[in-house]
Amino acid sequence: MLRLLGNSVRDKRQPFACLSFLVLLALTLPCAAATGRVIKVLPFYLDLKGRHSLSPSLYERDLYQAYLLQNPEKRSGMMYDVHWKTKGTADAPLRLQVELRGIAEGNLPKQIVLEKALPSGGGWFGHWTGLTLSGEKYKQLGQVTGWRATLWEGDRLLGEERSFLW
Repeated sequence: MLRLLGNSVRDKRQPFACLSFLVLLALTLPCAAATGRVIKVLPFYLDLKGRHSLSPSLYERDLYQAYLLQNPEKRSGMMYDVHWKTKGTADAPLRLQVELRGIAEGNLPKQIVLEKALPSGGGWFGHWTGLTLSGEKYKQLGQVTGWRATLWEGDRLLGEERSFLW
């Protein structure tokens, strides 16, 4: 008879434990916030026509970038291609920010910030977004000495990638 009472108490506790576990699991599921990261940043010089390459070949692109590096008078700006990715739903608008440090005339350091609003959702492989610095702002900044690319959800930093000299 004692054995029967022991089984009945165990039978009453088992559904309560399962129900408690399911409630705790349900409470944690909606708490998942968006996560994200900056995967890669590719800086490119732009020629006087705004191109970073003369053909779609990667070899030709790198060759043209070496040519623009050696001939500063043929440059009109810089483009930063940023590969980024997010997971989850964002509670605030996403934005990409690239901060640039440069040395203009007189060796005085300058800093410029480029920003772009992003679509929500990162997809499986992420997105590529380009930010361009050209014209008078490019001339005022001078030679770029360092950069930092950051991915933001509202005021919350999701990911960052920076150059060696940042």
